[in-house]
Amino acid sequence: MITKSKPQARSSVSAPANPRYGARSAGTDKVRVLIADDHVTVTAGLASIIGMQPDMIVIAEAANGREAVELWRYHRPDVALLDLRMPVLDGVGAITEIHHEDAAARVIVLTTFDTDNEIYRAIRAGAKGYVLKDARREELLDCIRRVSRGETCIPQSLVEKLAAGVSSETLTGRELDVLTLLASGKSNKEIGANLYISETTVKAHLRSIFTKLNVLSRTEAIAVASRRGLVQL
Repeated sequence: MITKSKPQARSSVSAPANPRYGARSAGTDKVRVLIADDHVTVTAGLASIIGMQPDMIVIAEAANGREAVELWRYHRPDVALLDLRMPVLDGVGAITEIHHEDAAARVIVLTTFDTDNEIYRAIRAGAKGYVLKDARREELLDCIRRVSRGETCIPQSLVEKLAAGVSSETLTGRELDVLTLLASGKSNKEIGANLYISETTVKAHLRSIFTKLNVLSRTEAIAVASRRGLVQL
């Protein structure tokens, strides 16, 4: 557990000899950035890229969502750069906790996932930016600067994907349950047994799912659901 008096995790705030880390100095206006990713090589690469910018400084690094929240509480960075898939607490969970404490917190999601469901969950939680890991470094740096100024930064391609997903009918919780079991290879009978419903009810849910996803078969439903991030294969 990280406390006010003794910050933990991979934050180097206690090591002032490293100029890439630390609180904002008097008379400077550098954007203070917190990085959270469970892959050390990714974190190191991001810290190097950001640390070379004359108008930015990396103040802390976290290896999971829980550390990210605790380090955010301690440092109150200008921008937090979070991965979506992290152990202990995922990116959406971390964003939710951070925004519960400060609705004005500026968080950017940096991830490999671009399904409309992932984008929607992150933005609904409070993310101000969404950048894919294969984006050019100039795009990432520009996003950090824009979000630090209070702007929203989401690539047009992702906005269009999000709009397409939101415009379609939303699946109910029960339909998502059926879809998840369908994707795991269960038959109608097995789905019914798992959910304590009849096969007739399962078929009714499947008809509704097919209509909402605009598909004609079980295979196509699974493919579309996976592409939208509704199920994981």
